[in-house]
Amino acid sequence: MRLTRPALALAAGALAPALLLTTPAFAAGTATASVTAPATTETAAESDSPYDSMTEEELRIEILRILADPATGAGVTREANKALDGTVEDLRAFLKTGRAIAQDEDNTVAIARLLADPASGKAVIREANKALDGTAADRAYFLSTGLAIARDEDNRVAIARLLADPASGKAVIRGANKALNGTAADRANFLATGLRLARAEDDRVAVAKILARTDISAALRAAAEAVIDGTPEELRYFIEVGQYEVDA
Repeated sequence: MRLTRPALALAAGALAPALLLTTPAFAAGTATASVTAPATTETAAESDSPYDSMTEEELRIEILRILADPATGAGVTREANKALDGTVEDLRAFLKTGRAIAQDEDNTVAIARLLADPASGKAVIREANKALDGTAADRAYFLSTGLAIARDEDNRVAIARLLADPASGKAVIRGANKALNGTAADRANFLATGLRLARAEDDRVAVAKILARTDISAALRAAAEAVIDGTPEELRYFIEVGQYEVDA
């Protein structure tokens, strides 16, 4: 049965604690969740499946290995435990077909979470919707490969916007160009951490320029001297707001 989009949102909330998420960078200064998921298959196991010749002990060991895998999601965990509480045929049926069905459930929930994440960019949303409307193999491919490609597309757009922003300083422009001409990891790292540091470099230069002026008040000079060795956040606040509050 195909889940509706509202039902997916509910399922995502219910299964969220068991899904493993990482957070590669997306968009200017924002991180998003990244999901890893093993591939699934939509076809039933063939009659000559290796599971047909396994003993009950071997089948149980195989399922316990699946449960011990930190990447195993809530759906697979639930069905694996049901199988362990059942008969030998239940064990075999889980390994031959049930695991793939449960894995697709986990993949569907992971994609629903991405669609519900406000940090997901346009490319991620576009490809996630395609995968959600596709096959189990489409969903597995998206989570294992397509998501990273879509995130990098969104990261490229975010960096291009920084380069087009007249407010971007020299350090931001230098870092953005370097990231844009680098790898997908370079772009993700720039947006996650490099942008913050580059902005701080530009802000520190801006504070130094304020201190070099001869027409500023004693209060503004004192505030600028106090913040010039501060954190990136303190520098950003001073440039955007603080300097105007001093003499207000």
